[in-house]
This record gives sequence, structure tokens and C-alpha cells, in this order.
Amino acid sequence: MRKNRLSPYKQGRLLEHFVAGTTARTAAILYGVNRKTAVFYYHRLREVIAYELEAESLVMFGGEIEVDESYFDGQRKGKRGRGAAGKVPVFGLLKRKGKVYTKVNPDASRTTLLPIIEQKVTPDSIVYTDCWRGHNALDLSDFKHFA
Repeated sequence: MRKNRLSPYKQGRLLEHFVAGTTARTAAILYGVNRKTAVFYYHRLREVIAYELEAESLVMFGGEIEVDESYFDGQRKGKRGRGAAGKVPVFGLLKRKGKVYTKVNPDASRTTLLPIIEQKVTPDSIVYTDCWRGHNALDLSDFKHFA
């Protein structure tokens, strides 16, 4: 990692603008740093956030868990739901009155989602899902499944 030559003052101001949602280019102009320096600093902040979230995602969920998947793509309108071509499936776990875990998947099939659920949810937890037939495998697992 290369040495950081920004003063603590400028680092603090760039961090404030990062949190506020200001673009790196605007923050660079406001505090007299090179645009590429601000972009690099923002990128490093995103890497630290991703690292911390990944470390936090190793925590298992227990108790009452809600499981669902959704499809996202802001570019093209069209068919909705599971058969939507070109849409990106995102899988999510929600501990009631607790944390959330999400993961972008290549598909929303049972073979893709079941290992994630088994890895992230402790046995004997209550798992709430929708009525999709792919979730029926949870009936035979170590979870109390309610559709």
C-alpha cells in the first residue's frame, strides 16, 4: 500500500463528503486535492467498508428469520418475477428485529439458495418464506419452516 500524503484535515473533510454522498470530483475541488487522489481515497474507503461487511457476514442468524429473493435491473422494463430475463437476482435473510444479509446470485434456484440458508441460519431456527416451490426443501431440513 502506498503512503498517504494527505493531511489529517483533508482526510477528515474527504471522509465527511464521502459519508454525505458528495462525488469525489466535487470534494477534490472543495479541498484543493487532485481529482485522482480523491477518487483513490474514496475507493479505499469502499474497500474498507466491503472488508468489514464481509467479516461481519460470517455471523450466523438464529431465531426468527425471513428469507426471500428479488430481481433488480434499472435498465430495462419487461417481464417480472422469476422468469425475468436479464434481471439480477438478489437473495436476502432478515432476522426479525435484527440484521440483514444480502447476496447477489447468478440465479434463484433451490441448489443455489439452500446452501446459503444452511450456512447462515442456525439449526432449529424458524424460517419464514413465500410459497415458492424451491423453498419446500426447508421442510426436510433442520429448520422450522413456515410458508
